[in-house]
Amino acid sequence: MSGDPSKQYWYNTNTGDVEFGYVSPAPDRVGPFETKAEAEHALETLRANSAKWAEEDAAND
Repeated sequence: MSGDPSKQYWYNTNTGDVEFGYVSPAPDRVGPFETKAEAEHALETLRANSAKWAEEDAAND
């Protein structure tokens, strides 16, 4: 990721909206994402990362 986070896209976990910049309070947003499309798929990305990390943790146990 590059650039100023205040000028990137965020996914609002309360509303499901994509926002540009610091619109919502930090606890309500996930990101930053470089494109609106990436932010629109934030939940899918989070689920995929979570599953990958869980597999890695299980492999390390």
